Amino acid sequence: MSKKATASIDQLKPDPKFNSKLAGKFINCMMLKGKKSIAQKMFCQAMDIIAEKEKSKTPIEVFETAINNVKPMIEVRSKRVGGASYQVPMQVNSKRQQSLAIRWILEAARNVKGKAMHECLAAELLEAYQGKGGAMMTRENVHKMAEANKAFAHFAW
Repeated sequence: MSKKATASIDQLKPDPKFNSKLAGKFINCMMLKGKKSIAQKMFCQAMDIIAEKEKSKTPIEVFETAINNVKPMIEVRSKRVGGASYQVPMQVNSKRQQSLAIRWILEAARNVKGKAMHECLAAELLEAYQGKGGAMMTRENVHKMAEANKAFAHFAW
């Protein structure tokens, strides 16, 4: 039985301020308990902070570059072969890369305590843009895991 594609891609509306579908997706993932206006406000405040700190590029370019920097190329997946489970390194498709990057950036920003969410988000996006930060650490850990389990790559099918 084939998987049926959902209409979520067609229905996704771009962010009203930056007119970016990626920003719209990020806001939807950031939203808690259906409070989209609050999520949009936090995102815009974070973009304003980024605009102040990074003068050379527009904030949406910094945001997109940060997402692209965090995207994992390879990850480990559990495969059961002959009664034993192996961590098999596999390529990550583009939709999953994007969703993992968004999830990791939000998780890293939410784990910072003592500051407002828009400040944490701006700091995390700037760090990801520069190739540092909590989300980049998560990506590096996933890549190290895949490298360590390269011996089981022949189980990927």
